[in-house]
Amino acid sequence: MRIVIAEDSVLLRAGLIKLLETAGFEVPAATGDADGLLAAVEEHQPDAALVDVRMPPAFTDEGVRAALVIRRQWPEVALLLLSQYVEERYAADLLATNTSGVGYLLKDRVADVPTFLDALRRVAAGGTALDPEVVAQLLLRRQSDPLDRLTRREREVLGLMAEGRSNAGIAAVLVVSESAVAKHINGIFTKLDLPDAEGDHRRVLAVLRFLGGGEA
Repeated sequence: MRIVIAEDSVLLRAGLIKLLETAGFEVPAATGDADGLLAAVEEHQPDAALVDVRMPPAFTDEGVRAALVIRRQWPEVALLLLSQYVEERYAADLLATNTSGVGYLLKDRVADVPTFLDALRRVAAGGTALDPEVVAQLLLRRQSDPLDRLTRREREVLGLMAEGRSNAGIAAVLVVSESAVAKHINGIFTKLDLPDAEGDHRRVLAVLRFLGGGEA
């Protein structure tokens, strides 16, 4: 699997290269700014890009804006954004344009190597991976909306869905059966007034409703 890296910190960039290569990934390019990221994606057509949210010159949202360009021009490239702080609107921005192959993690999560690599592989395979801290922030600020209809357990399940976990993964975290998870998910669909749909479409709609990044 080929991964390009965009991270302005020289030390963290070098550490990520070593970590990924040790884990069996190929890193054809690593850069410190958004322009370099776009050039690297165009040249190497990687499976995924690991992108810092804040990069030169202004250190605001350069990485996010570059990621949105990649979504439009190279939609097959998965994106995992790294941020120093919880800024959940960036995750919602990306999910609003394409709900597959996207992730958003805090940089501290890199230190938990197995969790970080699992998230990267999940995103590269077309899934999603949202940092638990982002999910927690969303839960805290939600007031008086359809999500209020959900039970505490249903909110927990929806939060884990937003992190990108499968039914089996949710069951493992909550220590319940997969059938119990499926029952909670059906309850979520009903209470959020999500119609029957093929595949995982309703699952995506539920997560978008949770993030505030789209209407069901």
